[in-house]
Amino acid sequence: MTHTPVHYAAASGAFSLSWLLIALPLAGAAVLLLGGRRTDRFGHLIGTAAAALSFVVGVVLFAAMLGRSGEDRAVSQHLFSWIPVNGFQVDVGLLVDQLSIVFVLLITGVGTLIHIYSIGYMAHDPARRKFFAYMNLFLASMLLLVLGNNFLSLYAGWELVGLSSYLLIKFWEYKPAAATAANKAFYMNRVGDVGLAIAIMLMFATVGSTSYADVFGAAAANVIGYGTISAIALLLLLGACGKSGQFPLQAWLPDAMEGPTPISALIHAATMVTAGVYLIVRSAPIFNESQAARTVVVVIGAITILLGCVIGCAYDDIKKVLAYSTVSQIGYMFLAVGLGPAGYAIGIMHLLAHGFFKAGLFLGAGSVIHAMDDDQDLRHYGGLWRYMPITWATFGLGFLAIIGFPGLSGFFTKDRIIETAFDKGGTSGYLLGAVALLGAGITAFYMSRLFLMTFHGRPRWSGEGEDARHPHESPPTMTGPMIILAIGSTFAGGLFVLGHSMQNWLEPVAGEGVEGVHTFSPIVLTALTLVVVAGGCAAAWLRYQARPVEATARPDAEVTLVTVAARHDLFANTLNETIAMRPGQFLTRFLVWLDLVGVDGLVRGSAAGIGGLSGRMRRLQTGFVRSYALSMLGGAVLMVGALLLVWGG
Repeated sequence: MTHTPVHYAAASGAFSLSWLLIALPLAGAAVLLLGGRRTDRFGHLIGTAAAALSFVVGVVLFAAMLGRSGEDRAVSQHLFSWIPVNGFQVDVGLLVDQLSIVFVLLITGVGTLIHIYSIGYMAHDPARRKFFAYMNLFLASMLLLVLGNNFLSLYAGWELVGLSSYLLIKFWEYKPAAATAANKAFYMNRVGDVGLAIAIMLMFATVGSTSYADVFGAAAANVIGYGTISAIALLLLLGACGKSGQFPLQAWLPDAMEGPTPISALIHAATMVTAGVYLIVRSAPIFNESQAARTVVVVIGAITILLGCVIGCAYDDIKKVLAYSTVSQIGYMFLAVGLGPAGYAIGIMHLLAHGFFKAGLFLGAGSVIHAMDDDQDLRHYGGLWRYMPITWATFGLGFLAIIGFPGLSGFFTKDRIIETAFDKGGTSGYLLGAVALLGAGITAFYMSRLFLMTFHGRPRWSGEGEDARHPHESPPTMTGPMIILAIGSTFAGGLFVLGHSMQNWLEPVAGEGVEGVHTFSPIVLTALTLVVVAGGCAAAWLRYQARPVEATARPDAEVTLVTVAARHDLFANTLNETIAMRPGQFLTRFLVWLDLVGVDGLVRGSAAGIGGLSGRMRRLQTGFVRSYALSMLGGAVLMVGALLLVWGG
């Protein structure tokens, strides 16, 4: 089988240090887990230093890439050979290219800030050392996922990310809700992981290799049939939906808020949930060959945008509102990358901007929860801006960024997604653009609701005696990372789109962006988007600022059916239980019954039959010689009779 090869430059100079990106946090995790209580006093410093040093290595590699040009920027470093079986061999290595390096900087940069924040947030937790060990393990796993130069290495990182996220979500495992949420995340991710595993098997069966160079070369050379490549793309999409919390596998992500708030920022803002977007863009040569698969991607993205927005309006838990906001924003990224070469770079731009403002929002939420004695109910807040000015300012910049306020990061990236959706043209373009535009308006509503109920209006948290609350600003270890992320939320988007900088940077990996004919003038569309966003903010102000906020949520009988459905996650859990869980339960029960009645029954029946037969035959063994002589005589008579019959015939 021949196909067009894809070549990467060999690692040399600074690029020979790329293995340190993974080794440093992995070593930090090993020291903290194996060092035991001897590292309790300074374990948080070891974990933070490991993350920071990995970020420094990432910056060095990025600077080295800037010194190169063209295809020479993509560098592959061979580490060792893995699974040599009957001529099949996987060469494990790291690929540092334009796509992986931006993820490296995001993962290690935001990850380091979250480590610093956690020093203050987890200061009084007796298991803080273990927490930082799991965080280091998560960073190492995520870096393996984005740096692997073949799909098997990616899959190894993919599974390790699932394991480490499970450990982090259930960190407070004495809480039943945390243990349940971790199990739910683990099981639902396995559904997507099966799709990714089968896709890799199909690649090997078709191409004979799992390396990016071989698979992408075969796809570009049209060696793989349309049906097969579409199947591979859809199976990759299944894996992406599971890891990124997209419809119909999104129900695990909000429940995962039961973990510590820094984990919500790390997993659900900048790293794990973006892995699905990375997988699609990394596999761009495969998706480029299947229009059917790209159509499914944009449909899933559009559905998830609205699903996350609608549910986000109904929750009073500050972290769950942000969780459904993440579901919706990842939906925007899926919508963008599903548009193919026109949207790959735009989806990554929104992913990077989202990493800043959503991490900042989660850390701000953690600061509020920390000040409010672990109360996460928005209805118990209000008026906090006077007591927490730094949290208010940094959270406010993240809020303005996510709704697309002019000049902030979301304004540049989300507007580009809306514009690209409309520019697709035809009925589908209008429909996708309308969904993205409507999502922007609803996002403005529920995020304004969250911001106003938390920081403005009358205080709803005062108590008496021991129950009295005294909100206060968080320590510098927590506010410092929040300030840095707020700065990124303000300026990142503009830097990404300035002179098409990010699009030009990603072009060797994602392909040249193809701009469609503008359905609307960009100025007109921007003005329309701002009007829709302003309408969402105004509606939230009229409902939650101009009118008093109720201290408790009204029961389901007093609200609309849409609100009831949103409070129940639009019955996503019911859907998953009906489609996957209950059939699995019925199959398990049937197999148990078949095992007990069929397999075990056959074994027990055979044993009983042989035992009964042997018992009856044993009665013939009397021990008397005359009985044995009579038996011999009878046998001889029968033999003679049989011979006479034969001869007589």
